[in-house]
Parts: sequence; C-alpha cells; structure tokens
Amino acid sequence: MSKTASDRMSPEERRVGATLASIFGLRMLGLFLILPVFAVYAKTLPGGEDLSMVGLALGAYGLTQACLQLAFGAASDRFGRKPVIVFGLLLFALGSMLAAMATNMHMMIAGRVLQGAGAISAAVTALAADLTREQHRTKVMAMIGASIGLVFAGSLVLSPALYAWIGMSGIFWLTAVLALLAIVVLLTVVPAAPPVPRATGRIVDILLDPQLMRLNFGVFCLHLMQTAMWVLVPSALVATGHLPLAEHWKVYLPAVLVSFVFMVPAVIVAEKHGRMKLVFNLSIGLLLVVQMGFYLYGHGLMPLALWLTLFFVAFNILEATQPSWISRVAPASAKGTALGIYNTLQSIGLFLGGALGGWIAKHHGAGMVNLFCGGLAICWLLAAAGMVAPAVRARTSATAS
Repeated sequence: MSKTASDRMSPEERRVGATLASIFGLRMLGLFLILPVFAVYAKTLPGGEDLSMVGLALGAYGLTQACLQLAFGAASDRFGRKPVIVFGLLLFALGSMLAAMATNMHMMIAGRVLQGAGAISAAVTALAADLTREQHRTKVMAMIGASIGLVFAGSLVLSPALYAWIGMSGIFWLTAVLALLAIVVLLTVVPAAPPVPRATGRIVDILLDPQLMRLNFGVFCLHLMQTAMWVLVPSALVATGHLPLAEHWKVYLPAVLVSFVFMVPAVIVAEKHGRMKLVFNLSIGLLLVVQMGFYLYGHGLMPLALWLTLFFVAFNILEATQPSWISRVAPASAKGTALGIYNTLQSIGLFLGGALGGWIAKHHGAGMVNLFCGGLAICWLLAAAGMVAPAVRARTSATAS
C-alpha cells in the first residue's frame, strides 16, 4: 500500500468510527436528555419534592457507571467486545423501560441505576482501537468525542420540546428503542473485531503503569472540571448574561460547533505531524486560561460565551487524544481493562465535580470553584510534563491494533 493511501482513513474505518460514535452518543443521550427537565418532572412523582431524591436519581447513572466500567472493560478482554456491548445496551434499555414506567422516585432511581449499569464506554473504545490503525485512531476517538458534544448540545435544544410532546416517560421509551436499534446496528454494520490476545499481566500492573496513571489522572481532572463548571454556568448565564434558561442552547450549540472547527486541525497536527504531546499540553494550558478567564472576566453574555467556546475546544481535543493514547500504550491483551480504569476515573470525576463544585460554591463562592479548577489544571500540566508521546507505527491493515 502506498504511503498516500495508508495516510487516509479507509471506508471501513470511517464506518466503524461513525457507527461506534452513534452508539456511544446514544448512551450519553440517556443522561443528557433528562437534565434540563427532570427536576420539573420529578415534582409530579411521589417523593419528587425531596431534592436529595432528585439528586440521587440524577447521580445514580454516573455512580453505577463508575462502579462497573472496569468490570465491563475487563470482561471485553475476556469474552470479546461485541457480546459485552450488547449486554450493556440491553441493561441500558431495561433501565430506560423501568424509568419510563416509574410511579415514584424509588422506582425512578432503580431505573437510573439499571441504565448506568450498562457501562459500555471501555468496551466501545477498545473495539474502536481494535478496528483502526494507530495513525487514524485519534480521528476515530475524535468522532466519538464529537458525538458526546453534539448529543449534549442537541439535548439542550430537543429536551424541552420532546418533554412537551411525549413526556418524560416517552423520552425514556425513546432511549430504550434506540438502544435496541443500536444492538442491531452493532451486529450488522460493525465488522468483527480481531481476537483479543490472552491476558498475561495483572490489573495492578495496569493501575500502576506511570503513563496510564497520568492519563487516568487527566481524564479525572477534565470531567471534574466539566461538571463543576455546570454548577455555575447556567446561573451565570441567567444572572450576568441575562439569558433565560430556555434560551441557553443559543450559547451552548454555537460553542460546541465552533469548537469542532478548531478540534479537527488540532487532531491532524497531533496525528499526521507527530505533535501529540504538544497539542495535548496546549489543550491543558487552554483549560487553565479558561478557568482564569471565568474568574477574572466571567461576567456578561459575550465573555461567558467566549470562555465556554474555548472550554469546548480544549475539552473535545482532550476527549479525542486521551483514549487514543491509552489504547496505544496499554498492553494489547489488556486494552479493555486499561480503558475500563480510564472510564472509571472519568465517571468518578463527573460525580465528584458536581459534589465538590456545589460545596465550594456554597461555602466559598463561585470564584473559588474556578480557582480550584485552575489549580487542578496546573497539577495536570505538571503530571503531563513527564509523559512520552507514543510513536505512530504505520499499518497496512485497517484492523491492526
């Protein structure tokens, strides 16, 4: 195969990226679609006036994800990627059905727990790594990361309209049907993955690998910052941006779309020109700039929109590069396990970001949340300084891992 041909993504790699991105995005849809309207709907259920119950229903999804990501990732190494993904999507669909039929908050929480038990992130990411060449892996991870951003922005636009049209139970039934359709797509469109080599190492070796530890710490920081920001951003858009809650999508959607314009060339520079570490560290530095920007100049609609856009630029680049990096440095027989640990730290970051962000804002003010996140970005930069970018090895097979 010529160098020019090998530098391009094959049609199969494009299909794999698009299909797995849609499956990944679907899972996030179950989380994001309910966020703008759930607190309103909860009041119609017995127990829904208790804010602690509402918070538990919202957080239960992420908590079970954190508990089961490692188990699902390790299972995909042992039993294969597709069977584990199918099992996770079935759990997700069953949880959606239970939530759709909920008649009280306890039943709703049980449905959310079961939804979150379908912790397929590690298995999906490992399958993407199995089916793509190293020089194109970050592009595929970027497609998956982009699906998260698009689903998040789209959910803010669609959720109120869907809620008015089919109600909260209808939203849950919709996500259940889409999950079942995703299984059909997975089994009929996504190619069979190559066999996973028999595991020969120990989980503790994966946990203590210096490169993997830095990447796991990074995804923890990234998602802690993301959730902590969302404790503050909606209120800031209302209070200083004078933008009603129903119109926040007018800021979120353009911010996400503009960020993709910058993400694409950054991924190309990282992959094609071998500047992975440079792009990675600049993106962490941009997160630091964003936090300082929010702290010093986070008042008014235009400044808030600017910092949000820059946040999404950094976030989407890091969402693309980190899983790709993990898949390259992890042993071939333990990619699912390594990505399971990675996604566990991601989920813990999401969970703690909301809890810590709310606590710090309540006791020390909103500005201290930005300073805390800025300090976290500095710690991440220091940790990333010792990382060694993986060398890209040319592949001639689209299924090389």
